[in-house]
Amino acid sequence: MNIVLMGLPGAGKGTQADKIVDKYGIPHISTGDMFRAAIKEGTELGLKAKSFMDQGALVPDEVTIGIVRERLSKPDCENGFLLDGFPRTVPQAEALDATLSELGKKVEHVLNIVVEKEELIKRLTGRRICRTCGASYHMVFNPPKVEGICDRDGGELYQREDDNPETVTNRLEVNMKQTKPLLDFYEAKGVLSNIDGQQDINKVFADLDALLQSSQG
Repeated sequence: MNIVLMGLPGAGKGTQADKIVDKYGIPHISTGDMFRAAIKEGTELGLKAKSFMDQGALVPDEVTIGIVRERLSKPDCENGFLLDGFPRTVPQAEALDATLSELGKKVEHVLNIVVEKEELIKRLTGRRICRTCGASYHMVFNPPKVEGICDRDGGELYQREDDNPETVTNRLEVNMKQTKPLLDFYEAKGVLSNIDGQQDINKVFADLDALLQSSQG
């Protein structure tokens, strides 16, 4: 079961990734984790990636693809994997297809968790953090007992700059533009499934699970 998980920031990808991994026993592979592991292992590609990251530059596709290939060749990916945060562009998706084909595999499911922009803005701008202890709250989903005050230590709650509506809206628009060609690419291949991410967390998972189950026959 080879899965690519997609969704805009705030769509709840992390939560659903954990649930899929728990149920199906496949590794959850995120780009960040892959880079960190390759750097820690001191692989040639890991060190190349590090040299770009240290300069604050984007890691070039050929290095990223090489690291993805190394990771997908490992024994724990034998029965499948869940890719998260990769591919991000159509050229990366094409390179992933070529790499998987050499390994005798292919992307079987692209699960796209769909949440409307207004809802994403509400989710992403609702976060508040305690200045004293760093505890995290959400004005809608996990509010403090007293507005603006931390339950734990009475510290002041504040909103991070990158959580303000303007920054969040801009981030979402950039993401939408970037992912549209990728969604079209996978739709044309017949492997894309859109899942309503505005339902209860367990209902979203039930829908994802039903999709994966039906494909296993």
